[in-house]
Amino acid sequence: MPGSRSTVLRRVRNLPTPASPPPPIVGIDDWAWRKGHRYGTIVVDLERGGPIDVLEDRLADTVADWLKAHPEVQVVARDRAGAYASGIRQGAPAAVQVADRFHLIHNLADALEAVCSAHHQDVAALNEAQSQELVERDDGSVAVPVPPPSRPPTAQERAEHSRARRRALYDKVWELRREHWSADDIARQLGIHRATVFRYWQHPTFPERKARRGRGCSVLSPYKDYLVQRWNDGCLNARRLFREIQAQGYRGSSNTVAQYTRRLRQAQGLAPRHRTPRQARPEVAEPKNPALTGRGATWLILKREEHREEDDQQQIAKLQGQHDELAKAIDLAQDFAELLRQRQPERLDAWLKRAAQSALKAFERFASGLHEDYEAVKAGLTLPWSTGPVEGQINRLKMLKRQMFGRANIDLLRLRVLYAT
Repeated sequence: MPGSRSTVLRRVRNLPTPASPPPPIVGIDDWAWRKGHRYGTIVVDLERGGPIDVLEDRLADTVADWLKAHPEVQVVARDRAGAYASGIRQGAPAAVQVADRFHLIHNLADALEAVCSAHHQDVAALNEAQSQELVERDDGSVAVPVPPPSRPPTAQERAEHSRARRRALYDKVWELRREHWSADDIARQLGIHRATVFRYWQHPTFPERKARRGRGCSVLSPYKDYLVQRWNDGCLNARRLFREIQAQGYRGSSNTVAQYTRRLRQAQGLAPRHRTPRQARPEVAEPKNPALTGRGATWLILKREEHREEDDQQQIAKLQGQHDELAKAIDLAQDFAELLRQRQPERLDAWLKRAAQSALKAFERFASGLHEDYEAVKAGLTLPWSTGPVEGQINRLKMLKRQMFGRANIDLLRLRVLYAT
């Protein structure tokens, strides 16, 4: 077809907005122009499952203006964002707001993770105890566990020094907040970014650093079972083991294999460079349960009961035995997840009362937020609507936006999203 790209885009921009029936039930959520900096809003008809409109920002006034222009809207499903709640109250005060259950679970997970983070020493003690337990194998035999890699003393000292510095900064931020300083003033006074100030404000207890994603996984992980089997068979030569897994596709260094074999020697109590397999040695095995982190413990606790294995139940029971506050937080989290998944709104009031009296700051704050958003939360437990279809449309919007990189102004992007339905 003759014509330039600009001509085609100009013709697309001149197209009228596609007609759609009045939407009585909609879902709204934000999407990122640039993550962490600028966001827009997408509106989806939950009955038809298609997008209705794309808004340039996620401000309350923008949402309110759109709802005023669509008085037929009766139900709005949303996340827990305060701007959307305010915009719906302004633009459609008679509409029923529905708090999305997926976001409620994530809000619950944030509260539970804060408690696990505050008890990181108890979680570390549980990991230490589990790393020394014998491993029961499928054939009924037991083996000694491979010990975790040790950290050099200098690395431990640096980590402790960094934690002490961050803890002092956290305490100073809260001290200034209690004196009614603004976030910008605190950031300037302490020489930090205002985002750090807001992040500390969101945590009533000091937030420990989260474990690096993928921690415990290495290029050697797919070959560990083979190495352990060959070691138990009597091959104690790290160089030979390296050549064998290299023939299987291993692309790491020989030093990584040597470090792992030193841990195998340590598990069996062998001296360095011991090459005589004649003496009786216990067999070794990788521990079944990886070391727990605050986030890992959180999602282990919130896992659906029908999906939990026996090992999961044992780990949860051990966590409950570590500290009374952990036990209380686990009970509260599992009870709320159950009433949410089973759609039991009649249990909500009793749970909110328990959480408010729990003496756990994270859960008190979570319960306070639910009280402020009570009607929407109750509707989320009662009505079938959620923002699930909205999330799917956001994925599609992201694909279109990336296809139009450099030309994705709101008018063109909006038409592409609406016409592509």
